[in-house]
Amino acid sequence: MKNTVIGKNALIGKNVHIGNFTTIESDVIVGDNTCIGNNVNLLKGTRIGENCQIHAGAILGGIPQDLKYKDEYTFLTIGNDTIIREFVTINKGTASKNKTVIGDGNLVMANTHIGHDCFIGDNCIIGFNVGMAGEVVVGNFANISGLTAIHQFSLIGEHSMVSGMSRIVKDVPPYVLASREPLSYVGLNAVGLKRSGFEVDKLKELKDIYRIIFQEKRNTSLALELIESNFAPTRERDIIIDFIKRSKRGIIKGYLE
Repeated sequence: MKNTVIGKNALIGKNVHIGNFTTIESDVIVGDNTCIGNNVNLLKGTRIGENCQIHAGAILGGIPQDLKYKDEYTFLTIGNDTIIREFVTINKGTASKNKTVIGDGNLVMANTHIGHDCFIGDNCIIGFNVGMAGEVVVGNFANISGLTAIHQFSLIGEHSMVSGMSRIVKDVPPYVLASREPLSYVGLNAVGLKRSGFEVDKLKELKDIYRIIFQEKRNTSLALELIESNFAPTRERDIIIDFIKRSKRGIIKGYLE
């Protein structure tokens, strides 16, 4: 390690590789078998799990880009088996949520920014140059393609896929493929769902539910009533209903030719 600085109160696990010109401040924890590249900055309050890869130039745990932040004691937590590519910046939390959380098994591609108090679940792919504002919530297995801009407080549902160069200003429900401008429902994320083991009958259920929401020209409240009365409770049905009821920004619309 050449010109690497490690704070005296940093906790570094076993078999951790640390590259040249890297700074690890005090009050940082790095789990076993994690690889940290050259010119990385791990700032105070950062917690990194095991078997992670942090590539060159990443800056993790920087103070929030929020004028309300008053140097309160907050965190950035990154789970196990997560890959952070080159020049990614991830800010720690504010008093609002106290921490920014990146789950297990994620891939965050180069040049992406993830703002304060965001929550990203497990096994997500965040494409290159994604700009994610503060307090965004991303569900498990979501796939957000490159050059996408995400408004603060947005919700992105599990197993959804968002096409590249999108502008997310409305919430993206679970299991959907979102594309076009303005961002719209264009169908199920069928390829991703099949890869995750969803059976044909489950795909049909999801398609029928979203037909009521997006294609039959009803308001959202009436659509939810029809779904609750006409579909037997399942995990996926209930996740969709709960997501839409929790949405404060409103969900994306269906694409109209």
